[in-house]
Order: sequence, then structure tokens, then C-alpha cells
Amino acid sequence: MRLCYRLLPLSLVASLGFAQLTMDQKVSDFQALSALYAKRYGPYEWKRDAIGFDLFKIAPWLAQVQATTNDLDFYEVMSSYVSSLNDAHDVYELPTNFAANLNFGVDIYDGKLLVDFINRSRLPASEFQFVIGYELVSIDGQDANKLLDGLLKYEIAANPRSTRRLAAQLLTYRPEVLMPHAANVPEISTVVFRRPDGGQETYRIPWTKSGLSLTTVGTYTTPTSFVGHGTRGISPADNPVAPVPTDDPPDYMKVLARLQNCLLPDKAVNGFGGLTPIFVASLPSTFVQRLGKTFTDPFYSGVFTAGGFKIGFIRIPSYAPLNQTTALTAFQTEIAYFQANTDGLVVDEMRNPGGSVSYLNLIVSLLMPNTWRSIPFALRATSELVVAISSAYESAKAQGAPQSILDLLAALKTAILTANDQMRGDTVPIPLDDVTIDRSPALDSKGNVIAYTKPLMVLIDEMSASGGDAFAATIQDNARGPLFGWRTMGAGGNVEDWEAGTYSLGIASVTESLMIRKNPVVTTDYPTAPYVENIGVRPDIQVDYMTRDNLTQNGKPFVDAFVAAMVAQLQKGN
Repeated sequence: MRLCYRLLPLSLVASLGFAQLTMDQKVSDFQALSALYAKRYGPYEWKRDAIGFDLFKIAPWLAQVQATTNDLDFYEVMSSYVSSLNDAHDVYELPTNFAANLNFGVDIYDGKLLVDFINRSRLPASEFQFVIGYELVSIDGQDANKLLDGLLKYEIAANPRSTRRLAAQLLTYRPEVLMPHAANVPEISTVVFRRPDGGQETYRIPWTKSGLSLTTVGTYTTPTSFVGHGTRGISPADNPVAPVPTDDPPDYMKVLARLQNCLLPDKAVNGFGGLTPIFVASLPSTFVQRLGKTFTDPFYSGVFTAGGFKIGFIRIPSYAPLNQTTALTAFQTEIAYFQANTDGLVVDEMRNPGGSVSYLNLIVSLLMPNTWRSIPFALRATSELVVAISSAYESAKAQGAPQSILDLLAALKTAILTANDQMRGDTVPIPLDDVTIDRSPALDSKGNVIAYTKPLMVLIDEMSASGGDAFAATIQDNARGPLFGWRTMGAGGNVEDWEAGTYSLGIASVTESLMIRKNPVVTTDYPTAPYVENIGVRPDIQVDYMTRDNLTQNGKPFVDAFVAAMVAQLQKGN
């Protein structure tokens, strides 16, 4: 999905372009940001030990804050502090809607920055003859790869490859919500490309600018006679940013929705969260499409034949559908069809940003014919959560909520209180959507298993994130079928947005837990641990989609490879 970041209302900004924050206000807001993470950040010990970043050591950061001479440089420090966590979920966002766009995009294929998107309504081919597959060499005389190195901190994605790919999007699209100095681009840039034959072409490409750029936050009067607090004695850092409502669930479900949120924001990578497979043009010639013909369909599905077998295919674009009930009904219908009409099934969750843990596990239950283990979470234990869950429990009880909801809320509260009593920062691994880690397969009203029972393969890549990580880990932990593709991102926890500073008006997303896998994972790049965070989920069959051949051939080499792997699996009878 190209180009979509959460934008904050400019009504929050006091006065653009006037006086700067005072030093006391900057220090206060940085301390509020660091306190927010000190209080709520779930993976603290893992980051300290595995990544080497201790968020409690703020003296060097305070020195950087005190060295700033303007608000934008202060925002750079705030952003850098959060990015040092190397956490794909966690980002510091500015109160601005400005963005600048060159109207083409690049990604990293075979280690090179190749064009993979061109907005021809803005860059007509008659004037801008460069095409998909050209290599970006430089912008305004600056080497593109060196520019990329300076952009990494704005799109941290838990591992080097995912980070570089996301940051590559920022070469040609500059959102100020992430980049404090995004407005510092010229009206027109000189862009140099390298053709596949080695020749170079140079173009003067205008930046399309939208929104209102942020130059300062403005001046506020700092209270001196008392320490300010939010409503009812709760500090601003205790007030989560309310998500945009999509429906009207009971109020007692809100804390559960918050805890079950394993979703990355939209990114500019092609096909991220998209309904249509990135390789759709190269699906086998025998492919007969079922779902995905309209944008309202929650899945893209169909059936093809290969090697004498009938193989089902379904793409899960995210675990955050517009309507979960509609999506689950559609998925169940497709699974019933595949069970009756196919020999095996390919599930595509590449470029999947995640979503709801509860919805994800209901999807998984339709793919697991036997008892299976879900992914539990070690949750940061805070008094605020105890209050929120206690209030939700009383509300649920008063409104006659299902017993399963009451049991879940009670179990969550008990786990948090136990962690606090034992002076532990995190709970023991607990499920966030049920009271048991082990689950039954999906059953019909008569108790019959309706889950898919035949061989299965799942397509993953380094953009399978958050809930996408959890889905892949669940499939692998239960030995349900091979994972094909590249390692997942490693966004391994639930996430919540919080206000982060009374004066600077920023928003910080905070990972509140760690996903815990069935067994410790051994890799060469991280300490052995049962985590998804940073480590990701490693494929059983490693095949890289990010090659020039896949870019220029619409993914045909990749499709040929996963079809061959699926046929081989079916021939082995597993």
C-alpha cells in the first residue's frame, strides 16, 4: 500500500512558525517520553541484553536535548531515542500533516535501489521515460545509498533488511510526521537513474507537497506553582490516544481490543496490507479466482492445478478486516470449499501488517485440524492496566457479558497482580484473547471439526509483521506445514499509542509485551530466546522475492518456486 501514515489534526498545534519551546519544556517532554517507556515498555530487558540499548540511561539524551536550538532539532532527538529501541512497532510521531512526494518509489532488489512504482498521472512517460527496474543512483548529487543510510532511523523495522526496505521508501516520499526536517526539500530535484544496460538518464522531477509544514510548536506558559496532571489525577502519559472508531463495541471490550492490537501502521511498500497478491500477474495459467474480485472482499482466493494436484490459494491481507464477522464467515466458506475440492492449500501472508490477536487465532483455528498451541504474551504489568481491566470487568458483569469475557478479564487481572506481587516487570506468558494457550480446532454446532485437514504451506517475507509474525510462528510451532519465503519482520508484541509530551504534542507507540514461542529460537544474529521480537520467524524453505527477476517478471520465478515446493510436498504425502 503506497503512502498512508496516521496524520494528527493540526488543531493540536498551538502556533506554527512562531516562538520555540523553552529548554525547560523540552527537558520536561523528553523526560515524559522516557518515563512512558520506562513504565510501559515490555521488551526492556531483551533490548538491553540483545540490542545493547538501555532506555533508562537518559543522561546522554538529555545532553542532546539541551544542545538543541530549535524545535525541529528537539524532535529529532525524541525520534532518535525511540528508534534506538530497534522496535518495528515503536515510533515517535510529530503533530503535522506535511508530506513531499517525488511520485515514484524504489525498493531494494538484489541489493540495489530499483524503481518499482511510478505515478504516471504525475510523471507522464512522454516526459519522464524512466521505467520499472531502473536503478536510483542519486538525488541532487547525493548518492542514493548514502542518503538511505541517513534515513534508517525514521523507519526502524526490527531487523536490518526490513529497516532498509522501509527506509528506501523515504528517499522519494518524505512525511513530516516521521521526519522533522521533511520540508527541507527543493521545488525540483535532479534525479539520476541507471538503466539495466548500464547507461544513465537524468531527470528534473518536481516534489508534490501537501499539508502544512511544522517549523515550531509555539510558546506555552509553563506552570511553576504546581506539577500539572491530567484529568482525575492521571498524568498525560497515562492517557492512550483513542483510535479512530470503526464500530461501536461494548465499552468493556475496549481494553481487550487494546491488548490484542498487533498491527503495524500503513507503509509505502508495494502491496503492504493489499488484497491482491504482489505476484498476481504470474499465478499459474490454470488459476481460477474465487474471492478478490471487488475491494470489499476480505481475501483473495482461488484454485489452480499443478503436477496433477488441485491446489487452493488464499491471501490474508491483514488481521484487521473492516468487519471481523463478515471476514470470518468468508474464510470459513473458503476453507469448506478447499477441504472438499483441493489436495493442498497455499496461504499467502506476505506484506501482512498484522491486526487483532483474537481474529488471527480464529483464522488459525480453521487451519488446525488438531489441538494447537497459540502464541502467549509476557505483558508489562502496570497499575493502569489493573484499573482498566477491573473497570472493564465490572462493566462487563453489569451488562451481562458472556462468561468467557468475564473469565478472560479476571485471568488478565490476576496475572498482572501476581507479577506485581512478585516484583516482576512482566507477567508469565499468558494468552490475550482466551484463558488457555492450547486451543481446539474450529468446530461446527454439532462438534464436528471444520478446519482444513490437508497439506498446507504459508508464504512469508520480511514484511510479514506483528500479527503476521504471530501467524507464522503459530504455524511453525505446531508443525502445520512449511513456511516458504523470507524471515518475518520480528515485530513481536502488542502495541498502544500514547501522548508523549505536554508541550511538543508528539505521539509515541509503545510495545507492551513480548510474544513467547513454544521453544527457544537459535540464530547467529541474536541470543537464543523464545521470542519473535527482532528474531522474526525463519522460513523452512528460504526463497527471496526481492530480486530484479521477480520485479521485472511480476514475481514469476517466485511463483514457480512455491508451486514446485507445494507439488513436492504433496508428492511426499505430507
